[in-house]
Amino acid sequence: MDGSSGSMHILMVPWLAFGHILPFTELAKRIARQGHRVTLLSTPRNTRRLIRIPRELAGLLRVVDVALPRVAGLPEDAEASIDLPSDGLRPSLRIAYDTAFADKLSDILQEPGPEKPDWVVIDYAAHWAPAAAARHGVPCAFLSLFGAATLCIYGPIEALMGRGKYARTKPEHLTVVPDYVPFPTTVAYRGFEARSFFRPTFVPDDSGVSEAYRFGKCVEGSQVVGIRTSAEFEPEWLPVLGELYQRPVVPVGLFPPPPTQDVGGHEATLQWLDRQAPGSVVYAAFGSEAKLTSAQLQTIALGLEASGLPFFWAFRPPVDADEGKTGLPEGFEERVDGRGLVCRGWAPQARLLAHESVGGFLTHAGWNSITEGLAHGVRLVLLPLMFDQGLNARLLVEKKVSVEVARDEEDGSFEPKDIAAALRRVVVEEGDVFGDKVKQLAKVFGNDEVNDQCVRDFLRCLSEYSGQ
Repeated sequence: MDGSSGSMHILMVPWLAFGHILPFTELAKRIARQGHRVTLLSTPRNTRRLIRIPRELAGLLRVVDVALPRVAGLPEDAEASIDLPSDGLRPSLRIAYDTAFADKLSDILQEPGPEKPDWVVIDYAAHWAPAAAARHGVPCAFLSLFGAATLCIYGPIEALMGRGKYARTKPEHLTVVPDYVPFPTTVAYRGFEARSFFRPTFVPDDSGVSEAYRFGKCVEGSQVVGIRTSAEFEPEWLPVLGELYQRPVVPVGLFPPPPTQDVGGHEATLQWLDRQAPGSVVYAAFGSEAKLTSAQLQTIALGLEASGLPFFWAFRPPVDADEGKTGLPEGFEERVDGRGLVCRGWAPQARLLAHESVGGFLTHAGWNSITEGLAHGVRLVLLPLMFDQGLNARLLVEKKVSVEVARDEEDGSFEPKDIAAALRRVVVEEGDVFGDKVKQLAKVFGNDEVNDQCVRDFLRCLSEYSGQ
């Protein structure tokens, strides 16, 4: 089977989070553009609000909607993690996902002849998929949306599944660099991060397994691991990961989404950006997963105000909004009127980051946001909040391409002056230094040909494995 012949049919199974569905969809489009057929599993609501298939790819890329069952505790119409009012409901979403998507996967694997997939490409949550695929003689590829450094810190397969020398049995295990990393690095969790990250990741929840177990089971059952990174960005980490996993680890590129032409009513925002000096505006956004408190949002607001810089803030209400808290200090919007815009609701992030007036990005250091920011050569200020974000922040600071907001080492708290100082350092005081570095990285993150070559290399690996 030739990876360029267009003869492969690839079934893709993302987890139900915006930060997973969107990059899976982008990669699905890039695979289809290489002439291969792709089936992407989703849910009806997520398809409507997230997935747009270009007309020219309609014959190669199909989306199959999977209806979720009603599960105790899962709100009506909750089809992604952003729909959950609290993180405590994540296990309910996982139970619904496991039930519905495992059944649909089995149905598709039984399709006859050319409709049967040649590969199943899975996200971290689908721990049941490798066994199902194996029963039908179909190989699996695990697609990691985390970078190589993060996966190395998480450890070998047996550690993810709670076994062996490197099993993470207490938070402190996450705060030190493992001895299998053969070079000096600061990429590790801080104490406050490890304490908040450990239990929801390494302890089984109501779905019956832990997040780390899901991850490990997906890697263990996959013949190939694709990873959203590039050899140019993480050359030191990729070989370490290959040794840990003992199977092909193939960078699939960064595939940032293109700036959308649909600005969704933000014409006035773009006009405001047009009036600002090039590289002067801070874009602030913290992703779809983090649920910030009113106190945290007020601190961020005061930090943006104290920075003296023009800004656009993609604002999401605080998790404690039901107590009548707005998340904004009294009089804040009046004080920053004309200099700062607060957007409640959706914002066209890729389009805004591509605007020439945007020179700084205050972000939670999620891999999707990092990819989008660096693809457009925007300087980053990092305020990691959950998941892999602390590790991403350490990696970028170590590579001297961004600054992390100073935090209290015990509880992770931060002050307005910490936000303001980091923003001014990156955008003003050392703006040229950081600007030169991110412009170099934009040639890696934002180069479509480089990213598409990574996709071709990944497809060639799949094709060659299938042809053995």
